[in-house]
Amino acid sequence: MKIKLSKKEEKVMEVIWSGKHVFAKDIIDSYDDPKPANTTISTLLKRMYDKGYIDYEQMGNSRRYFALVKKDDYFTKEVKGMISNFFNNSTSQFASFFAKSNNMSVEELEKLRAIIDNEIDRKKK
Repeated sequence: MKIKLSKKEEKVMEVIWSGKHVFAKDIIDSYDDPKPANTTISTLLKRMYDKGYIDYEQMGNSRRYFALVKKDDYFTKEVKGMISNFFNNSTSQFASFFAKSNNMSVEELEKLRAIIDNEIDRKKK
C-alpha cells in the first residue's frame, strides 16, 4: 500500500491527472498568483516519485511527469479508508451521513437512488 499523499501533493496530482504528461512549469502555471517556487514543486514531485505515484521521462534538461496511479484508484482507496476509519467500515452509515449532512436536494437524492438501483440490478445479474 502506498503512503498517502499530502494535500499539496494531491493538488499537484490533479494537474498531472488532467494533463497526462506535464512538466513542472505546467504545474506551476496551474496555480494562482503568487505561484509556488520551482524548488517547492520539485520537492513535491520528488516526494511523489519516491512514494510511487508518478514517474517521468527525461526530455533534455527537463522532466515530463506522468501518473502511475489512476485517479479513480486513488480516490477509491481514500474513500474506503475514510469509511473504515470514521464509519466502522459501514458503507450504509457513510451513505446515510452523506445524504443527511450535505443538504441534498430532492433531485440529487433521486439521482443517487437511481445510481444505487442500477448498482443493485447489476449485482443481481
